[in-house]
Amino acid sequence: MSEAWTIPPDLDAMEAMARDVLARLPAQFQTAIEGVPMVIAEFPDEEIVADMELESPFDLLGLYQGVSLRDKTTNDLPSDPDMVFLYRRPILDYWSETGEDIKNIVRHVLIHEIGHHLGLSDEDMEAIEAA
Repeated sequence: MSEAWTIPPDLDAMEAMARDVLARLPAQFQTAIEGVPMVIAEFPDEEIVADMELESPFDLLGLYQGVSLRDKTTNDLPSDPDMVFLYRRPILDYWSETGEDIKNIVRHVLIHEIGHHLGLSDEDMEAIEAA
């Protein structure tokens, strides 16, 4: 049975929640994200907000930064490391607005961002979430 959250988790608690969610995902997700840092931050940085032309930093719950496994080649020059970001404050805002279980929100965002790392389509990710 999942823990019902009534107060907002801090950064450490949200990271623990995300790691627990990850441990329950299909093995392909766990294997795919090995070595890919998962960062829990309050908000996306100003550069991300500007690059994505977001109206507000609350508009982004998570982000995969990197080149998907589907698009990587051995000819690629080394670049910034692949990373998965979860943004605590936008997730909390969404949780507050919807009343949805916060662990389900974290699960959805994590699946979505790892899915981008794998190069999955939105339909593929929806099917995984439904399973």
